[in-house]
Amino acid sequence: MDAMRAQGARRILAISAAPVAGVSAPGRPVPRHAPGEGPFMRYILTPLLRAGLRQEYADLARMEAVLAGSGLDWTVVRPPRLTDKPATHAYRTALGANLPRGLKISRADLAHAMLGMLTDQSTIKQYVAVAY
Repeated sequence: MDAMRAQGARRILAISAAPVAGVSAPGRPVPRHAPGEGPFMRYILTPLLRAGLRQEYADLARMEAVLAGSGLDWTVVRPPRLTDKPATHAYRTALGANLPRGLKISRADLAHAMLGMLTDQSTIKQYVAVAY
C-alpha cells in the first residue's frame, strides 16, 4: 500500500474467501452470521471450514481490515470454492453479502468478474461475493 501511494495508484482488488465474512479482525465488527448465508452454509459448512482453516481465514480477515482502513479504492472479492472449469459468464455477484447457494465458481469466471470490477465504481470500498 505504501508503494501504491508513492506511485499515486489508488485501485486495488484483493481475493479473500466467502467464509471470511463472519471472521473477526481487530477494528472490524462482524455480524453474528454472514449476510446471505443459507442454513446449510451458516450452521454446517461455514463452521467446518472456519475450524479447519482458522489461521488462513484470520489472515484474510486481517488483510480485509487493513484494506478497509487504507484510504485506497479497494474491493475485496469473496469467492467460494474455486474450480478449474472453463468460463461460463453465468455467475452472480452481491455487494456486502454472501450469495445463497453460492458454493463454487471457476477461476476463469472469477477472473472475468474481477476484470469487470476494476472499472465498476459501485464496487469501490465494497466486499463482493461472486459465485454460480
